Order: sequence, then structure tokens, then C-alpha cells
Amino acid sequence: MAASAALTLVAKAAAAAATDKRGRTALLSILAAVLLPFLLVTFLLLSLLDGTSTHNVSAVELTFHGGSLSEQIPREYQGYIEDMRRSFQALDDLIAGVDNLEGGEIVGNRVKAYFYAVYFGEEQPSRRAQREFLDCFLRYEERTRIVENEDGTTREETYMVAIFLTDQNEICTNLSSFLGTPLTDEGRANAQRIYTIAVYGKGGPGSLEAGPAMSEGSYEALIAEAVKYIGYPYVWGGSSPATSFDCSGYICWIFTHSGIATFPRTSAGGLYEQCAIVPREEARPGDLIFFTGTYASAGPVSHVGLYVGNGKMLHAGNPIGYGDLNSTYWRVHYYATGRLPGIP
Repeated sequence: MAASAALTLVAKAAAAAATDKRGRTALLSILAAVLLPFLLVTFLLLSLLDGTSTHNVSAVELTFHGGSLSEQIPREYQGYIEDMRRSFQALDDLIAGVDNLEGGEIVGNRVKAYFYAVYFGEEQPSRRAQREFLDCFLRYEERTRIVENEDGTTREETYMVAIFLTDQNEICTNLSSFLGTPLTDEGRANAQRIYTIAVYGKGGPGSLEAGPAMSEGSYEALIAEAVKYIGYPYVWGGSSPATSFDCSGYICWIFTHSGIATFPRTSAGGLYEQCAIVPREEARPGDLIFFTGTYASAGPVSHVGLYVGNGKMLHAGNPIGYGDLNSTYWRVHYYATGRLPGIP
């Protein structure tokens, strides 16, 4: 009602002032006074709490770590944070109550990062089935053991153990089944970014602000170095033409020897930690494409390639060559798109 009245006021002022210079000046003042609050609120809503793609760092930190909510945050969005906190408390209670856990502890922030990515902005996600959601991160297996009876005899009994999943593909498959809809590549990358912010803060890996894409000149120098090694075999641990390359060795070499950036030898995960994350559809030549689950790696990132445009990458496959990012294999294993900061 207030917005309707304000717009009516603007229309009347416009009609009265259209032919008068002083009136036009007054009209501009009225427009600024009436529209500025709407513009400020719109900007706040867009920048403060985007619940599907670029989660605001402050919102994530307030949700995961607590703290007072500023009165400048609209009450509706305060409610989203408060209810998500209640959801997290319920998840924490459920995690603490998991019996016979084997193979390592449940990483609560990983579970909550996916929950945040899926439900933030929804009305009362605390009413969702948190137990079933948590089960998407667990695999239950039957075990047998020998127990002693009161009379000293022994018997074999079966029991169930819970194993916390570390394979993100398996987790996402379970979540897609639970949600009744596929978890998109962007959704997966989003959950990872939320997890990174929750654990490391805004300065952590993957949470850097993305700068502009690599310039055409820098990319030309990079690709000129990169294509020299097409056809070289994949060699685990390889980091030079003398030994050939693995995926991260190849990327470190071409960046360093093209003069674009100097990278000490590191892993695909190490490269990921130096990147800002950009939406997949915003990938530009010179960006890095990260993958998960391509082999049993210590961390979630297991492979990296150089984006060359048109849905293609150049990477240390076997042999080094081009890969189609739209193929089923690479789409299934896609993890994130990264942009190295500070490269002109």
C-alpha cells in the first residue's frame, strides 16, 4: 500500500511539473526521495543474502558462528538466519547421537554447508527432515563380532555401523535422491564455497573475490606454452618436460614458463586454494577447472585443467590434450571453476 501511494504521488508530481523548469527540479527531488529507499532495500537484499549462487560472507558467518543481527537487516532475512541456526542445532544434536560411527568423525560443517545451500531462504527449513538429510552423508554397513555370554560361552552377533562419506559424488547422488531433483553442478560448487567460508572465513581458499578474466595478451602467452606439450604422456608426480607431467605439474609449469605467474610445484588442491571461485557459466579462457572423485585423493579436488573456451579445457589427461567439459564424465566430476587473482 505504501509503495502504491508513493508511486501515485510521483505520477501526480510528474503531470504537474512536466512543463515547468522549477517543477522538473522538484520532480527529480521527489523521485530521489521516493525511490532511494526502494533501491537501497533492493541492493541490500541482493548483496546481503543471495540464497542460491553467491552467498554473502556475512550471512554465512552469522549463521554458522552466531553473533547479533543488525537492525538494518530486514526482519524477514533475520528470520531466515535465525531459523537456519535452529536447523543447525537440530543437525548437531542428530550428529552427536549417531551410534557406532566408524572411519572418522562426521564433519558437521560439511553437512550444514549443503543444508544451507539447499534450504537457505526457504520458510522454516528447521521443519525439514534433518534425520533423513543427515543420512545422505552416511553409509550403514552390517558387521559381525564375537561376544561372551554370562556362562562363558561365546556367540557371534551382527550390528550396524555408520560411516561418514567423503566421496562428494556419492553424497550428491544421495542428496539428489532425497530431494527428488538433481543437485546441479553450481549447487555443488556453492556448497563447497559455503563450507570454505564457514571453516576458513572470507580469506580462505575458494572465497576470494574474483577479479577480471585474464587479458587476451596474457592468455596468448599462456596457451603458446601450453600447446607445446600436447601428446606428452601423463606421469604421476611429473612436473617438467624431462619427466612429463601430471595435471597440477602441467598447470604450474605452463603458468611459470609463460611468464604469466610463478607457481611453486603444488597439487590440484593447492591450486584451488589460490583461486577465487566463479560461476561455471562465467568461465573465461585462462581460468582453471577443478574436478573431484577422478581418483582417491586426500582432499575433494583431484584434477585440474586450463579452460580454453567453447566448453573445452587443455589438461594432462593421458596424453596431454583437449577435453570436452560437456561430456558425461567431466560433468559428473566437475567441482568448481577458479580464477587466479592478480593476473593482468
